[in-house]
Amino acid sequence: MKNYITLSDIDNLENLISEARSLKSKNTVPDLGKGKTLGMLFFNSSLRTRLSTEKAAKLLGMEVMTMNVDKDGWTLEFEDGAVMNSDKAEHIKEAAAVLSQYCDIIAVRAFPGLKNKEKDESEQVLNSFKKYASVPVINLESATGHPLQALTDAITIQELKKKDKPKIVLSWAPHPKALPQSVPNSFTEMMQKLDVEFVITNPEGYDLNPEIRKETRVEHDQEKAFENADFIYVKNWSSYENYGQVLNVEKNWTVNQKKLEPSNNAKVMHCLPVRRNMVIADDVLDSENSIVIHQANNRTFAAQAVLKQLLKDED
Repeated sequence: MKNYITLSDIDNLENLISEARSLKSKNTVPDLGKGKTLGMLFFNSSLRTRLSTEKAAKLLGMEVMTMNVDKDGWTLEFEDGAVMNSDKAEHIKEAAAVLSQYCDIIAVRAFPGLKNKEKDESEQVLNSFKKYASVPVINLESATGHPLQALTDAITIQELKKKDKPKIVLSWAPHPKALPQSVPNSFTEMMQKLDVEFVITNPEGYDLNPEIRKETRVEHDQEKAFENADFIYVKNWSSYENYGQVLNVEKNWTVNQKKLEPSNNAKVMHCLPVRRNMVIADDVLDSENSIVIHQANNRTFAAQAVLKQLLKDED
């Protein structure tokens, strides 16, 4: 593995999931990263991604440097050939090259603007680091994907599933803000790689990018989609077709215990943070159906498995 930017960077998914579960049981390589440094750059705020990845690096013996680019540094220029006569003080060419001297792995988090679909899908920030850095690059959530979260979700399902081919439902839920499609995109791509029955349910106007959905069944009736579900992954996203827009609130899509009745006593997942009684009701989050804390714990071991693979392949 040279980078971890999309799920396609995974050479062997089954082995990577197994590695993460093994590391969760026992950290077998506490000194693999000794003398190595992970540099984490956040263009947007983070809680779980930041702390779990930092912990993962330290479990491997790495040093960690973290920078909130929007607060700690100056604005970077990403356009090639730009005349830098505005507020942008440094070009990504120099920034990535210098960071590659300080860090053995660079991890970047950069959200979409949700205004210009083509610009967001170009993944300018992440791809610029990939282009100009001379060390491996990790995606800590980008404009269109969150592969670390998707790996976490796969680990969680593999741990807790009670049958060989569980039914997994990705359900849209209401939210007052326009959120990116990053998490549902990567979750969808991950489920397409696993041996599961996968269904997406969302209101009309909220279908994900057809290039990512592919042949995945989309059900606009949430109750029907939940029938016999073993896992329900709840997440909001803004419209892809009417890009970045919140078309309506659809409060009746909030997931509560009554919604779970047609399911197979489904385990409920969410990447967090979650808005209680808007996205998921208290009666679900505070019940045994909720596995969101278990899921969040696995963030560390997903990141540790990825870092281990990058460090081994670098050597």
